[in-house]
Amino acid sequence: MGQAPSTVVQAVLLVLFVVPGVTYQFLRERMRGPVAGERNMGERILRALLASIVLDALYAIVAGPALIRLARGGKGKGWDGLVQHPRLIGLLALLLFVVVPAVAAFAVSAWQRRRLPARYDAGATAWDHMFRHRGSCFVRARLKDGSWVGGWYGSKSYATSYPEPAEVYLESAWRMKSDGSFADRVAGTAGLHVRAADVDVFELIDPPAPAS
Repeated sequence: MGQAPSTVVQAVLLVLFVVPGVTYQFLRERMRGPVAGERNMGERILRALLASIVLDALYAIVAGPALIRLARGGKGKGWDGLVQHPRLIGLLALLLFVVVPAVAAFAVSAWQRRRLPARYDAGATAWDHMFRHRGSCFVRARLKDGSWVGGWYGSKSYATSYPEPAEVYLESAWRMKSDGSFADRVAGTAGLHVRAADVDVFELIDPPAPAS
């Protein structure tokens, strides 16, 4: 049988170099959740490539000669083994590209949860922390132009969470005085949308306690 085309070999090497790290990084993010410090795409790609290098090095140390013999085929020349044993090659690809990176991602995530609890916070930003267990309350915000907006954050309101941009929908809008105090509820209000990017000061105010 003739030698496999060099483009096929190059494709296999490219997959071997890239896919293990991509699988590892993807599953790590799914298990751990989003982290504000890792939102840069370039950094995430670099982490995936680094993971691939580490995994590929381990593959080479543990099973490098056996993998090369399998890829070479029975005659030990060319790369006929890639097409002589398709089922075995497919099984190895599943093991090296998916199973091992998945186990590594699970092990690292479990270790970090156990050993580094203080460094991990499921709330990726202060915005997430502010609304994570938030009950009904008044909200007021001073916009960058100095004006005030405010409203009621209730059961029909909604606040976004990381990695989406910080925004909040208030189910009702209130008129605000120049000093930032509340005047009265806007008649016929159907809600108010506020973007954190437009705000200098954002405050949550608990409603007055009912008279006893």
